Amino acid sequence: MDQDDVHETGSFGVYGSPPAELAAVPEGAIQFSPLVPGASALEAQGEATLSGMVLLAPPGTIERRYTVALALKALAPGGALTVLAPKDKGGSRLRKELAAFGCSVSEDARRHYRICTCARPEAPTGIETALDEGRPRFVQEFGLWTQPGVFSWNRIDPGSALLARHLPGLSGRGADLGCGIGFLAIGILASSKVEHLTLVDVDGRAVEMARRNIEDRRASVLWADVRSLDVAQLGRLDFVVMNPPFHDGGAEDQSLGQGFIRKAAEALRPGGLCWLVANRHLPYEAVLKAAFKRVALKAEAEGYKIYEAQK
Repeated sequence: MDQDDVHETGSFGVYGSPPAELAAVPEGAIQFSPLVPGASALEAQGEATLSGMVLLAPPGTIERRYTVALALKALAPGGALTVLAPKDKGGSRLRKELAAFGCSVSEDARRHYRICTCARPEAPTGIETALDEGRPRFVQEFGLWTQPGVFSWNRIDPGSALLARHLPGLSGRGADLGCGIGFLAIGILASSKVEHLTLVDVDGRAVEMARRNIEDRRASVLWADVRSLDVAQLGRLDFVVMNPPFHDGGAEDQSLGQGFIRKAAEALRPGGLCWLVANRHLPYEAVLKAAFKRVALKAEAEGYKIYEAQK
């Protein structure tokens, strides 16, 4: 469902992917999530247009309060709100945070989750403050637009910074897989030999920030999950650059980076190059050697490894 759709009062919303056994979501609920490509944007939902909502709360405090404030704004007075999160990822704070918005909260605990239910009060308190804190912002220290909740939102990731220092001047058509807010892309596009760069990220907020940060006409930005991406959307590539994720829902998942590597190999032309940075402990060598003709460790520093792999 397109984020520009207009939703009628009485619709039900779901944010994220809450466990089905912990929170009931009616069939036909509007899917909201920056991490589900193509989902509706909760920011674009009209005020007081939802009759109810189930929200899997994000772990970050600023992002969580921002998301709950958006939900309260979208709910009609008296609308039912269920907010849940693992106890150690913000769940233990939910009751207090909802109470600060003026909600009368009931709390349950199941399977290491805290599950809070309440009705949207007639006049919630503190909504605008939470919205202001969570909106996109320009950070002077590194000169980029960013937003709480995106990867490394308030600093330049040290792995990406290390990769940027070791990248050669690239040429031809390429992709930045898992582009974030566009930090690596800016360095890549400094080469006049780059013909086109496609930036891809699963986080819709990062995609919007990258669009603000990258004004180069040679660049395009795509909201997509790299693992399920149709490489035909990228064209045959001369290079791929990536700092792949290795956490899913807060838990380490090495298959994420392995999936990125296989997708890069699929998208590259014969002889094309993949430049990758990864935490030192991640076992990517085997999948790199299986997918590429040549693999070279180009640097190892600050807890990271940088590889160049040739198709």
